[in-house]
Amino acid sequence: IANYLDRQFAVVEPNQVWCGDVTYVWSGNRWSYLAVVMDLFSRKPVGWAMSGSPDSELTKKALMMAFESRGRPKNVMFHSDQGCHYTSKKFRQQLWRYQIKQSMSRRGNCWDNALMERFFRSFKSEWMPTTGYGSFEDAKYAVNDYIIGYYSNVRPHSYNGGLTPNESERRYWSTYKLVSSFT
Repeated sequence: IANYLDRQFAVVEPNQVWCGDVTYVWSGNRWSYLAVVMDLFSRKPVGWAMSGSPDSELTKKALMMAFESRGRPKNVMFHSDQGCHYTSKKFRQQLWRYQIKQSMSRRGNCWDNALMERFFRSFKSEWMPTTGYGSFEDAKYAVNDYIIGYYSNVRPHSYNGGLTPNESERRYWSTYKLVSSFT
């Protein structure tokens, strides 16, 4: 699969390019895995899922959440690394069902998906305790609280000119409605 994104991270409107990745989170006495889908326009996480296994079911759930929460958009590109959970037949079929174009980083080149790496670094350094979470449920609650309550709603983002992802999108949609009412 080609790298169609080719590090073109500046996106001018929502639902053009989504990126995804998976990371690990210590929860109780084992690793749990977190898959996140981010809209590059505002750097807003739009889908996520947690599981005890880093498989294609996990990445499919995050993609399904993104697709539904964003109103089933058309002409979206989804970019990720070449992990088996993104190259699997199950995940690729889900992309095909949603008519989402797949783009993948070059093998072993983390800079191609740097935005997702940066998001996970922020989560782990700003929010996650150094010892992890006491249970899977604690981890899941904390992830939701970080993404919905803090990252999207409170945390300013330099790409958005110091605005939060939610505020950046709110301003886009209010301007979009204003412009479209004149046409």
